[in-house]
Parts: sequence; structure tokens; C-alpha cells
Amino acid sequence: MSLALPRLLQLASPALPVGAYTYSQGLEWAVELGVVRDQATALQWIAGLLEEGIGRFEAPLTACLQRAWAVSDQSEVERLNAEFLASRESSELRAETVQMGYSLRRLLHDLDDFPRPPAFAALPEVSFPAAWALAAAVWEIPVADSLIAYLWSWCENQVMAALKAIPLGQAAGQRALLVLGGRIPALVQQALDLPEADWSNFAPGLALASSRHETQYSRLFRS
Repeated sequence: MSLALPRLLQLASPALPVGAYTYSQGLEWAVELGVVRDQATALQWIAGLLEEGIGRFEAPLTACLQRAWAVSDQSEVERLNAEFLASRESSELRAETVQMGYSLRRLLHDLDDFPRPPAFAALPEVSFPAAWALAAAVWEIPVADSLIAYLWSWCENQVMAALKAIPLGQAAGQRALLVLGGRIPALVQQALDLPEADWSNFAPGLALASSRHETQYSRLFRS
């Protein structure tokens, strides 16, 4: 029996020590402003980012990174990693992906029998999608499954941030995850088929929320 599923569950687990739980990606500021204030508005905010930003840019880019790692295309890995870093529209968003990428790279280096591609070590700053994609490629996880788990992890982190910041009850969080999870398969299929010319991370609300969070007086999260 293949180890791909257990490895994927490990990669997507909240126990993965990359610090994802410490970030809200501007959601905390949206709560402070009152734009996000209950289950309905939290779901609207998270689903909007999932469908219009993460699903249309981060997901297809991560898929291309995994394919590049699988064939040892160092120049393509470097290009896509640099493109993702350049796409971060605030200092907090950029610091978040660099910190999480660094933590996952360090973890993978510490795992027994995990290969250490020279291209991975050579990246001066590794984004989280680049590190995730390498792990998925090495563990021979199908790209579609990898993207499903990647998007699910993102949704789960956002919902957990909403539970803490609004706050919401556990049942409300699970209801939100049921809705978000139901949208993931179609977004993954879209990401796999989407030409790079049509990628888009146009999400001005996210950019503004993240920028304003940098000077928010009282906060629980790092972004």
C-alpha cells in the first residue's frame, strides 16, 4: 500500500511545526473593523479569498512548483519561488511565507532519509508553497491531492483564526469548513487547468487588511 496518503496527512496536519496557527492574513484586522463579525461574514471573507485569490494564484503556482521539483527543473523552481515572494503585498504577508518556508525546509532537512536537493538549499529565501511542493514531489503525492490538502490547510487556519478573533463556537467553525471544503475540488480542477497568463491574486481587501494589521494596536496574530 502506498505511503502517499499518510505522508499527505502529515504534511497537512495542524501539528506540522511551521507556525501557521500564528497568522490570520489580515483577518484579525477585518474583525477589528467589524467587516467580519459572525459566522456568515467570516465565511464570506474566507470563501472570497479562497476563490478569488488563493485558488486562482497560489494553488496553480504550487502545482507548477511540484511538477518542477518532480523533474528537477531548478530554474523553474527559482522563477516560481521568486514570483510568489514578489506577489506578497505587505511586509507581514511576505514575512509569513518566508518564515513558514524556512521552518518547513528545516524540518525536511531534519527528517530521516529525506533527500536534500541542492536547489532547495540554494534558495536564499524559500516560500512556503515551494517547500510544500518539494515535500509533495518527494513523497510522490499526486498533484491534485496535494492541492486539496494545501487549500484545506489554508481554510482550516483561517477558520481557526476566526474562532479566536471573533470569537465563534466550534460548531460554527465546522459548519464553515463544510462549506469551504465543498468548494475545494472545483478550485483544484480549475487550478490544474488554469494557464499562467490567467493566474490572478487580485484581492485588494486582503492587501489593505494585511497592511492595516501591521499597525493594529491589540492583536493575537502575527499577520
